[in-house]
Amino acid sequence: MSTIDEIKARIDIVDLISESVQLRRSGKNYTGFCPFHSNTRTPAFVVFQETGTWRCFGQCNEGGDIFSFVMKKEGWDFAETLRYLAEKAGVELKPPTPAEQAAAEEGEGLRQLLEEAVTFYRHQLLNTPAGQAALAYLHQRGLSNETIEAFGLGYAPQSWDAALRYFKSKRYSEKDLLEAGLLTERSPEEAGASASPAGEQLRHEAKPTRIYDRFRHRIMFPIRDERGRMAGFGARILDPQDLPKFLNSPQTPVFDKGHLLYGLDRARKAIRALDQAVIVEGYLDVIALHQAGYNNVVSPMGTALTERQLYLLKRYSRRIVLALDPDAAGSQATLRGLQIARQSLDHEQELYFDARGLLSNEARLQADIRVTTLPEGMDPDDVVRRDPQEWQRILENAKPIVQHVMESLAAQRDLDDPKVKDEIASRVLPLINDLPSPIERDTYRQRLARLLKVDERILAGDVYAMRPTRRRPPPPRAAERTRTVETQKAPPTSYKLEAHALGVLLRRPDLLYQVDRRLQESGLSRLTEEDFQHADHRTVLRVLLESIDQDIAEPLNYVLSSLSLDMMEVADGLLVRSARLDPNDERVLSDLLRTILSLRLRNLKQYNDHLRFLQEEAQQQGELLPVEYGQVVVNNSRILNQLNKAMGKYSDRIIASR
Repeated sequence: MSTIDEIKARIDIVDLISESVQLRRSGKNYTGFCPFHSNTRTPAFVVFQETGTWRCFGQCNEGGDIFSFVMKKEGWDFAETLRYLAEKAGVELKPPTPAEQAAAEEGEGLRQLLEEAVTFYRHQLLNTPAGQAALAYLHQRGLSNETIEAFGLGYAPQSWDAALRYFKSKRYSEKDLLEAGLLTERSPEEAGASASPAGEQLRHEAKPTRIYDRFRHRIMFPIRDERGRMAGFGARILDPQDLPKFLNSPQTPVFDKGHLLYGLDRARKAIRALDQAVIVEGYLDVIALHQAGYNNVVSPMGTALTERQLYLLKRYSRRIVLALDPDAAGSQATLRGLQIARQSLDHEQELYFDARGLLSNEARLQADIRVTTLPEGMDPDDVVRRDPQEWQRILENAKPIVQHVMESLAAQRDLDDPKVKDEIASRVLPLINDLPSPIERDTYRQRLARLLKVDERILAGDVYAMRPTRRRPPPPRAAERTRTVETQKAPPTSYKLEAHALGVLLRRPDLLYQVDRRLQESGLSRLTEEDFQHADHRTVLRVLLESIDQDIAEPLNYVLSSLSLDMMEVADGLLVRSARLDPNDERVLSDLLRTILSLRLRNLKQYNDHLRFLQEEAQQQGELLPVEYGQVVVNNSRILNQLNKAMGKYSDRIIASR
């Protein structure tokens, strides 16, 4: 029995969830109000003790096992949840390897040093004459002393070695300071010393030739991970002539800007409560909005959102709004290739608006990403100071990515000009075709056709739309039907289906692209974590999806190097299952698709069974379920038909190949 199986065997899911949710027994199952969204009318949260799973049939529409419940409730990753539940169950985890132990100790040491740096820079801001200019600037931007205190803002002195001398007096070595990103190791000339008055003053001081303070004469923003642990700093200039305007910590064992979001440690509870995350461009934008009471706001560390950052947000909400200034998301930006950032050196913080990349992440993460723009020439702090309610109205006007691009491209253009129509269509149609949902694709094609005043069939490329449809192929012969039924006897458990699919994908990650394409050809969505009920399998799939989006290492090596020791045990078990793959690629792909379709059919049927349980429960109580539940049943029926058709197609392929 694996560690994960042992934990599940020792912890009763009803007991675990009852610690934070009031459950009521109903037959073999338990119901209650979902802890992840506000609802006091219908107890749409169900715990299935027999299968060890839970499901919210309301706003969340999510479910899983004990691991996924704790991960969603606490905002932890799988490794943190595993440690918590193992301790709770009295299961001893494998001790970390010497390398893992050394890395953990190094990380803790760096975080302790960075915490002391927060204190140092804060003292410089509040208690030195030089820091008063920085403090005055923050007050000028509308920040209160309480807000400055809450976010731990500080000031880096106008000196080559102030931090170096201070931390050496605390018995830290130059090596420690370099690893924490507080020092730079090169000559000042290579660093491009500023020609500003501040730079001139530094030039006349004795210049160290090898090591000196990385941050000088800047406002300091402590950057913490989602758990509130120190990771690094962001630094903003005070002198407008200095460059770059923003400077972050370098890559360190605890600072990776692609894996962090500024303010997430303070925003995660509000994001979950409001079921919405808002992404803005800079640190001061985040702070000003939090001060105004909009606590669900975060900012990335650089110029492009990563899938990892979006995944972090998706832990707390699927609804994400990207709030950009008009230059970064307007018509000119969209026309310049749908991927834009202002190129001036003093805007390192600004976001790319990469519509196609965002749509890819939206589909993979099953998120709802929208775009909104700020009034011309205004920052978020300008907006909330003028009228705090205006910010809420701006968010309410956020539009889906495709609609935003469509309207931006059409703004102030002559839509009677055939060349303009062709240009807009050629830019928007690739985005529409990227959408996994056939309903969304059809809706946007209709909208684009109305906007351009053209025949919708031209946009769909359906030149044969008026021809009669092909006749359906005849049903399989009786012998084939019998053989198909025989192969479906004694269906494996969902855990085994998930393990089989993951085992194949670990050995053949290149099949992910073909799987997604075949699923979409059948009108089905791409493979995502939501296809898996078990949290350990979701974790492996997430890393596997990351592995095919990077080009640093081979996908399997990337996966194995990214997993914790306990998750390596899971991955090893999955690889054992797929040790003997069929040499025929088409048969492997068909088998994999049949497994995934079987998994979806099983999950959807279980979902429908759960819905019927809720309906019966409501009838016994003399209540009616909301109309939305009926819509879910209709939608599930449509998906069920698509799954059955696709399953028949791949079953036929296997029979033909035999």
